[in-house]
Amino acid sequence: MQIKVDDLTGPQIAELLREHLRNMAENSPPESMHALSLDELRKPDITFWSAWGGTELLGCGALKELDSQHGEIKSMRTASAHRRKGVAARLLEHILEEAKRRNYKRVSLETGSMDAFKAAQNLYAKFGFKPCGPFADYVEDPNSVFMTKEL
Repeated sequence: MQIKVDDLTGPQIAELLREHLRNMAENSPPESMHALSLDELRKPDITFWSAWGGTELLGCGALKELDSQHGEIKSMRTASAHRRKGVAARLLEHILEEAKRRNYKRVSLETGSMDAFKAAQNLYAKFGFKPCGPFADYVEDPNSVFMTKEL
């Protein structure tokens, strides 16, 4: 698996992100959907990576800088054909390595509270993320689970 910084211009990544947004909309009410669009992911405070197996897109993930010591994981998605193959775990390892390289003290995330998000919650817990309250601009929401990891 090759993980690389992605400029978000390729058709494969655009399609994976459309799938991601559709899936979030199917499983979250609009007011609780925090997935970012392609344009939002291009902001300078966000680094976006894609994972590849040869020419096949396996998944993606991003790290948003909240401040000089705190990052947020965004847009974690594994392509449907590659789920349960370790893609998300490898991307998460890569993002956490980058957060440590940046000397962040903490990395946080928001995911859904519904059953559709249990696999994601379990993955994050396996990597040492613990439940926390809302951070950054988030507010308490019964449809959201907030997690954080001290580095």
